[in-house]
Amino acid sequence: MNSSPFMNSSRFRPRWYTVVASGAVLVALAAGTAAPASAAAAAPVPASTTPLPGLDPAELRAAIGGLPSADVTGALLRITGRAGHWSGTSGVGDLETRQGVPPDAHIRIGSISKVFTATIVLQLAAEHRIDLDKPVQQYLPGVLPAGLPPITIGQLLNHTSGLPRGADSPDFGDGSPAWFAANRLKSFTPQQVIDLMTGQQMQFAPGTAQQYNGMNYYVAGLLVEKITGHTFAHEVRSRITGPLGLHDTQVPDADDPRLPAPHSHGYLTVTSSDGTPHQVDVTEQSPWPWAEGGMISTPADLDRFMTALFRGRLLPPTQQAELFTVPDVPSFHSSQCRTEADAGRACMTMGIMRVKASNGVVVWGKTGSRPGYTSGVFATRDLSRKIVYSLNPTNLDGTEIRYIQQIAAASFGTLVPATN
Repeated sequence: MNSSPFMNSSRFRPRWYTVVASGAVLVALAAGTAAPASAAAAAPVPASTTPLPGLDPAELRAAIGGLPSADVTGALLRITGRAGHWSGTSGVGDLETRQGVPPDAHIRIGSISKVFTATIVLQLAAEHRIDLDKPVQQYLPGVLPAGLPPITIGQLLNHTSGLPRGADSPDFGDGSPAWFAANRLKSFTPQQVIDLMTGQQMQFAPGTAQQYNGMNYYVAGLLVEKITGHTFAHEVRSRITGPLGLHDTQVPDADDPRLPAPHSHGYLTVTSSDGTPHQVDVTEQSPWPWAEGGMISTPADLDRFMTALFRGRLLPPTQQAELFTVPDVPSFHSSQCRTEADAGRACMTMGIMRVKASNGVVVWGKTGSRPGYTSGVFATRDLSRKIVYSLNPTNLDGTEIRYIQQIAAASFGTLVPATN
C-alpha cells in the first residue's frame, strides 16, 4: 500500500508509545489581541505560482463518504481561503447514539502539537535566549544519554538529529489495540521516554540526514520548560493560544484524560478471547505525549493558528524563514517524505513539512495521530487554500490512508507517492 505524506507516518510502529508516530477572505485574527513580544507585524506572503484546482463539492463529499466503515467511524473536513470554502462531515460521532460528527469537534491533534512546540522554540531563539546552532546538551545537561554526539537545537526541530528512536520496553506494552484500550490512562514522563534511548546507537551523524523522530520533540519540550522556567502548557497559553484567542486549544493536564465537548468518540477494534471483534471507546486517554503530541484543538482553531503562523504574526523574519526552509539532506527511512518531488530527500522544516502535488501545487503543514484520531492541517504558502481534516480510525495500522489520499486529491490535486 502506498503511503501518503498527508498521513502521520508514526502510526505507533513498532510500539504505540513511539508516536514519532489538509471563496472568501481569510479568517481574521480577533480584534484587540496582541502578538507575543518576539513576533513581528503581519507580513505579506508570497503568491502561489501554480493555479489551484477548483473545489468540486461532489468530489469532496465522496472523499469523506461511505462512513461509518469498518476502518473509520467518522470524518470532518474544513476548507477555507480565498480560493474557495467548503466544509462537511461524514459518519457518526457516537456509535451508541448514532449522532453525527460535530463540525466544530474537539480533536486530539497528535503530532500537530509539534508545530506549537517548534514555534515556541523559534520564539526563544528570536529572543536570544537560545541559539539554534548550539548543542542542546549545553542547555539540558544530563537529559540525553551520555556518549551521544553534540546535537543542535535546530537539528531537533528539523529532525536531522539522528537521535536513537528508543528501545522497546515491556512497560509500554505490545502496541496492539487491545493493550492500548486496557492501558489508555497510563502515562509516562518525557524523561522516561527519552531514557529509552540509553544504550541505543545513533541513526546517523547529526545534520547528515533527516528522519522523523518524536524523541526530538520530547527534548524540545523539556528545553522550553528549562529556558522559560514555566510549564509547556503555560508557554503555549501565554505565547500562542492566549494572544490568538484560540479558546478551544489546550495542553491538557497530565492527569486529565477528558476530551471537551463537542467531540467525536474515538474507538479501537479489539478482538475478544473468543475471536470476536468489538469496539472499545478510547475517547478518554492519557495526554502524556505532551509537547510531542498531546494537545487538543478544533478545526477552526487550527485554521486560525496556521493563518497567523504563515502570516508572520508569531515569528520575526529570520525565524519565519526557518519555518519554510527544508534542509538539503537525504531522507533516512522516513515515510513522511514520499512524493516524487522529494525523490528521497528531506521534506520537513523546523516545525512543518512540504508536500508537492503532481499538478505542481506545493502545500505546507503537519499531520497528527492518536489512537482513535488522525488529523492534518495544510495550506498553500499564500494561504489561498487551507484544509483541516480529522478522521476517527478504529485501528492502529493506518488503513484510513485511502480517505486521506482522497481528501488530499480533492483539496489540492493528486499526490504522487515515491517509488522507494
